[in-house]
Amino acid sequence: MSDLVPADTTEDVRTRSAGVSRQVAVLPVGSFEQHGPYLPLATDTLVACAVAREIAGAYPVHLLPPVTISCSHEHAGWPGTVSISSVTLHAVVRDIAASLRRSGVDALVVVNGHGGNYVLGNVVQESSARGERMALFPAAEDWEAARERAGVVTSLLTDMHAGEIETSILLHAHPEMLRPGYETSDFVADDRRHLLTLGMSGYTDSGVIGRPSLGSAEKGKELLASLADSFGAYFSLLTSDA
Repeated sequence: MSDLVPADTTEDVRTRSAGVSRQVAVLPVGSFEQHGPYLPLATDTLVACAVAREIAGAYPVHLLPPVTISCSHEHAGWPGTVSISSVTLHAVVRDIAASLRRSGVDALVVVNGHGGNYVLGNVVQESSARGERMALFPAAEDWEAARERAGVVTSLLTDMHAGEIETSILLHAHPEMLRPGYETSDFVADDRRHLLTLGMSGYTDSGVIGRPSLGSAEKGKELLASLADSFGAYFSLLTSDA
């Protein structure tokens, strides 16, 4: 699990920053919530960190340690789930961005691993309106491109939680973290229009919505590779002088 925390020294950061006009930091944001009986509570953090590591391997960015607890209130009915308020998460990301700017890093990319962190979109929009450089990654379009490239069968609508995508990424990046059972836990609930009112327990008894049985390590590898490619446009946007 040591790959969740960057191993950089202050001198590593100084060297990477030398001669760079605009520096970019990458902040993984996960969650600590139920992911069915076979994926760990830390799944979203593991996914966000896997994406962020892939980015850091391809672009000269400053990789930050993850935010590991976020807004998982829709999963409150399951043991082990822990949440903070959206106000707190908003403040944490804003404080991190302000601290980075004081140290000369004026661009921040938030790599979000949990779909329930709606407030992160507000953080980025508000920051951008103030003239600050911030982005939220991946967008739905980036996930869709990755899904197609990796041969993920399940649509993004159906693959809502603990399904084919998350299972594939963990099979590739952290196979030791999976428990038996994903092969037989498929469950589909595409009409979730009252999710914010009912929470996940209104739609699934197992905590799963998706088709984890279709997951594979090869799909996970291709998903991450595609997301790294998609990140190029974000990096160019944040480092341009426009």
